[in-house]
Amino acid sequence: MPSETAPIPLAAPRPGALPSAHLSRRQKAAIIVRFLLNEGADVSLSDLPDDMQADLTKLMGDMRYIDRETLAEVVLEFAGELEAVGLTFPAGIGGALSALEGRISPLTAARLRKEAGVRQAGDPWQRLRALSTEQLTEICDRESTEVAAVMLAKLDVSRAAELLGELPGEKARRITYAMSLTGAVTPDAVDRIGLSLVAQLDDTPPRAFADDPSSRVGAILNYSRSTTRDDVLTGLDEADAAFAEAVRKAIFTFPDIPARLSPRDVPRVIRDVDQARLIAALGAAIAPETSPVAAFLLDNMSSRMADQLREEVEERGRVPPPEGEAAMAEIVGAIRALADAGEITLRNPDDEDADTA
Repeated sequence: MPSETAPIPLAAPRPGALPSAHLSRRQKAAIIVRFLLNEGADVSLSDLPDDMQADLTKLMGDMRYIDRETLAEVVLEFAGELEAVGLTFPAGIGGALSALEGRISPLTAARLRKEAGVRQAGDPWQRLRALSTEQLTEICDRESTEVAAVMLAKLDVSRAAELLGELPGEKARRITYAMSLTGAVTPDAVDRIGLSLVAQLDDTPPRAFADDPSSRVGAILNYSRSTTRDDVLTGLDEADAAFAEAVRKAIFTFPDIPARLSPRDVPRVIRDVDQARLIAALGAAIAPETSPVAAFLLDNMSSRMADQLREEVEERGRVPPPEGEAAMAEIVGAIRALADAGEITLRNPDDEDADTA
């Protein structure tokens, strides 16, 4: 029997002979790959283990010619094996984790991957590019200048510019200078750096809540009565003044509308609020902290609709405080729903350049 890498000479067909029987499975695999390439198929072999890719390349370099009869037998045998396959499973725990991605909990996946010592499938830099600018800034803060320079070079130009803008000037200058020294960095080194950074992300325990605590408390207080909200904030001031301040920044209430909502988005919000609830909110907005909100909303809708609402508010008369507060909360809820859906963008009240048009 020929060796695994023995050259296959051009042989004349022999009646009754089975030339393919003298080929190893690796040689047959090389023949199939070569045949598919000749037919113009896009054969991706990068997912194979490195040693298997190397063996296949060496085999294709050592083999010379095979006759048509042998080629036909190998192709028919390959087609028969494909037809006989009923189900295939991913190779190893890494492949199984990739197949089950999104179907098992991230905590379980991270634990199994760590226990098995397998890397995250795919390009680690693809995962790193998906991180927020804040997360990338944290990586730059804890990593060396050289690693940060490699990461910056692997980002899209727009993301890299955004990240540089968030870094202190001196650090940004050091990193950009270090990029001039990355010309000799090998692809293998870049891959190892990416894997190391991703491994650090995997070592971070997954968070049960996506939002920080102040945002969650602020979201709850958004829908609470003003008396309840004020009482909770007073208690937080006594227990943790810093946390209370963070909660205040996360709260978005009816009086915050002029500072947070762009005037051009007012018509979009009004369409999502029941007109009876809108009239109740406007009618109840008579206090010094809420009357500017009513004026803001009426001034930034069509004059025809504003006049109609003013007439209906006057006809409605006094609105009971509980009903008015509930109607105001409904308007706030509509604004937050549109913002969460990405249909409008709330302004930062601390941004002096906020659009006031």
